[in-house]
Parts: sequence; C-alpha cells; structure tokens
Amino acid sequence: MAELNGKLATLDDLQALALTNYGHFTSMRMEDGTVRGLSLHLDRLVRDCRIVFGVELDRERTRDYIRQAVHGVKGVAGIRVTVFDPALDMGRPSDAKDPHVLVNLRPAGAMPPPPLTAKTFTFTRDNAQVKHIGLHPQLRLRRDAQLAGFDDAVFVEPDGRVSEGGTWNLGFVTHDGTVVWPDAPVLPGTTMLLLQGLDAPKQITAPVRLSDIPNMAAAFATNTTIGVRSVSALDDVQFPQDHPVLAELRDAYAAIPGERL
Repeated sequence: MAELNGKLATLDDLQALALTNYGHFTSMRMEDGTVRGLSLHLDRLVRDCRIVFGVELDRERTRDYIRQAVHGVKGVAGIRVTVFDPALDMGRPSDAKDPHVLVNLRPAGAMPPPPLTAKTFTFTRDNAQVKHIGLHPQLRLRRDAQLAGFDDAVFVEPDGRVSEGGTWNLGFVTHDGTVVWPDAPVLPGTTMLLLQGLDAPKQITAPVRLSDIPNMAAAFATNTTIGVRSVSALDDVQFPQDHPVLAELRDAYAAIPGERL
C-alpha cells in the first residue's frame, strides 16, 4: 500500500520518483500505533526537506498523512515516508519546490535479527547527514560484500576512520565497557540518537580507525528496523555475539516509550 499526500498513489504519481531518484526519506517501526523517536523522524523530514528542496515541510500535515496510512493497522509494521516532487524535471532540479509525501507500509521483522558480518570498503556517502534516496553506491557495496561472503558493507574514510554501515550506524564497545560511536561523516540515525540519550552505559564519540578494530571488545549495528544488532565480524576480526553491554543497550532501547501517531 502506498499513499501520496493522503491519496492512493498511482503509477503516474511515482514515475518521477522511479526515473529521477531525487528526494529523501525516513523509515520507522510502528508497534501498536506508537513509534520510538517519532519526533526525531519528523525533525529529520523537515530538516532534510530544507536541504534537498529548499522549502519548509508541513510537519503536522506529514504526521496526518502517516496517521491516515496506518489507520486500522494492528501490531508491528514498517513505515517508510518518502518526500519527493512529482513535477521534478531532470534538466531543472532547482525548480522542484513542491515536495509531496509518499507513505508506504511493509512488514517488520522481529528484533533483534541475527548477528551480521561486514566487509570494509573505502567510501564516503554523498551528503552523509541527509537520508536521501540515492542508494546505488551503498547497495553496490552491499552486493560486493555479499559476493565476498559477508552480510553487508562498512564504510571507511580515505584517512582510515570507520564511519557507518550500508544503511545503519555502527558502534563499538571497548574492554572497559564504554560505547564508542565513530567520529566521521555519518547519518544521524534515530536509533543512535535515542541510545546516545541514555544515562548508561558510558558513551563517547571518537575516531575509530581500521587499526583500532582488533582492540575492540564488541561491535553492533543500529537502525529503526533492527534496533541493536550484534556485529560478529568485521573483515577478519571476530566479535562475541552476546557481550553484556549489547544486552544492556537492547534492554534500554526496548524500554524507551513510543510516541503515539
């Protein structure tokens, strides 16, 4: 199911999105009509709309579109909200100033999913602070990682700083139990921001270089879809799947109350 500005989306409505691939989005997990970090998701949509289209997105109308799309949906569901301008012309993208709101519903899996393995690649995501829909580079590297026998890709800056995963934030745990978020160009993920707001465990943001990875006690991935997911291997470095700090993060994240749509 897909609704555009509160009405059932047609093929014609979606042509610009399919053919030009210009816009931004957020994905969220709804549980019994509530979403953890809903305000942060809406903040992201408004902020990114200013960057991508140079206009102000109507926050409350967007929330109404989401609320209408999920009306009557019970239990757990995935929601993707994409903002794009159906009238966009590839020759004049600067004229695209009428963003529309597309809401898609999809199944949501159980949390957390099994541990993942990742292969590192030197890569900087374009406009990293924006959750834009230009996903070809990330998906290409995810494919390359899977062809090499891994689940996903992790990006590394040219100077050796580790940044983020294909579509998720990456965190590490030191041997003294401190959570380290890489200081590098990354998307400010909603799950990461919620975890950073916790009183415990101790958390810092600091550069993490490839050479630092073997000295870490654990690694994990975060996003709205997966919550806190163990990373069992980065390249040839193996990590435990059941580190107590990861359990603490999962429990704390699960205890964060959702906001009602």
